[in-house]
Amino acid sequence: MRVLHTSDWHVGKVLKGQSRAEEHVAVLAQVVEIARAEKPDLVIVAGDLYDTATPTPDSTRLVTRALSALRRTGADVVAIGGNHDNGAALDALRPWADAAGITLRGSVRENPAEHVIEGTTAGGERWRLVALPFLSQRYAVRAVEMYDLTAAEATQTYADHLSRLLGKLTEGFGEPGVVNLVTAHVTVVGASQGGGEREAQTVLGYAVPATVFPTTTHYVALGHLHRAQTVLGPCPVRYSGSPLAIDFGEAENVPAVSIVDVGAKAAAKVREVPVTAAVPLRTLRGTLEQLATVDPGEAWLRVYVRETPRAGLREEVQELLPRALEVRIDPDLVASAPGPRAEERAGRSPRELFADYLESRGVEDDGVRDLFDELYEEASA
Repeated sequence: MRVLHTSDWHVGKVLKGQSRAEEHVAVLAQVVEIARAEKPDLVIVAGDLYDTATPTPDSTRLVTRALSALRRTGADVVAIGGNHDNGAALDALRPWADAAGITLRGSVRENPAEHVIEGTTAGGERWRLVALPFLSQRYAVRAVEMYDLTAAEATQTYADHLSRLLGKLTEGFGEPGVVNLVTAHVTVVGASQGGGEREAQTVLGYAVPATVFPTTTHYVALGHLHRAQTVLGPCPVRYSGSPLAIDFGEAENVPAVSIVDVGAKAAAKVREVPVTAAVPLRTLRGTLEQLATVDPGEAWLRVYVRETPRAGLREEVQELLPRALEVRIDPDLVASAPGPRAEERAGRSPRELFADYLESRGVEDDGVRDLFDELYEEASA
């Protein structure tokens, strides 16, 4: 059978105030075109359909239309909730999804059978998919208790809970002649974070070893990390990555979807199909004179400017580079001198403290001090 594996769409993403809505329309349209060309039997969307737990109506419309379009290619479609998604809100869409022939699992349910989806390809090949949405530590404990496993101990780790849950859900993986699949939204130890994920969302306390997936699994389709990669494990374990760079930390990633050919008696073979519809992200460094010579094309820009900080510098950069969404002083220019001790700050006015800060950074522009005074007076009022 053939599987199209994608994840981490993050529809609704705003990058430094810039909406990515038009890019998401183009990106998801390209994913649908890839599905039409590749003719997968199954499409797996491994979480983070949205960038926020409170998506706008436009974001909801885009996601539901994309899932419907993928279903119309003839493939079965299964999507799970990620840590950015509102699991309960996704579950509220299940009546629509069921009517559209789409399997949607936003959060873990009391009945474990809800998370074991079975199907048969047009060619008669049977498959079984365990679909496990994102679980926080708190809900992982509750899920273990729901499934009547050994009582959860407070000292047990997140990995212990996930291992026990997956062990319960994959009990039927021994049946011969069936392609056994798992999809989950989780961080696996040894995987590369990919540059853009917030550290709070990928802390080691939420990381699990690849050994939580049983050897009887033919392919594990993961979401959560935005860089496409295969992880060493007891079975084929892979992140498809995001189909567009979510922020500037991911500019070096290659957006793609994964096409997987796998059988009950055939090892999984994976191909990456690039997704090129999004606007590229670039980071530029230089003086104003150097930046004036750069042609960045249509890319969104992060600019590290090599100039002494002064009032109006950001505006000067954006006049040269209108697509600069983020402008910062190059960190190499910023001195790393230690700040004043608490006893040195005592009794001093905010203006005096700010003047000391500017001096420590080599800033001699009185306009910056004047702007600080205005801001401080406005905030105090």
